[in-house]
Amino acid sequence: MAAEKQSGAYKITSVTFTPGPANSVLAQVNFEGTAPGYGTVLGTDTCVVGKSGTYSGCSACYLENGEISTYTAQGKYESSGHHKWRLQEVGQFSDGRTVEVEGEIDLAARTLTTKY
Repeated sequence: MAAEKQSGAYKITSVTFTPGPANSVLAQVNFEGTAPGYGTVLGTDTCVVGKSGTYSGCSACYLENGEISTYTAQGKYESSGHHKWRLQEVGQFSDGRTVEVEGEIDLAARTLTTKY
């Protein structure tokens, strides 16, 4: 029997837009929240604005024991509804552990929810 996936819940705190390659626009999506086993998480995902594509992410996890773990990821996103996007990524923590993450961004609610 497979282990039950954990969930993270994050609030999108800001989005910054900058010029990107080939006349595109890059979005830097900043978020904060909590994730079981990872404490308070602050992060940024960067992508080209659109209905689908790839993105990169980085975050810092402020663990309950006082330690700090960093995280970097590469992923893809696709539209999953009216101003909603489904995410899939593979990331690595500073201690070398890797994780696969699925999630969804809801623009109206300004939320990012994940399962890992």
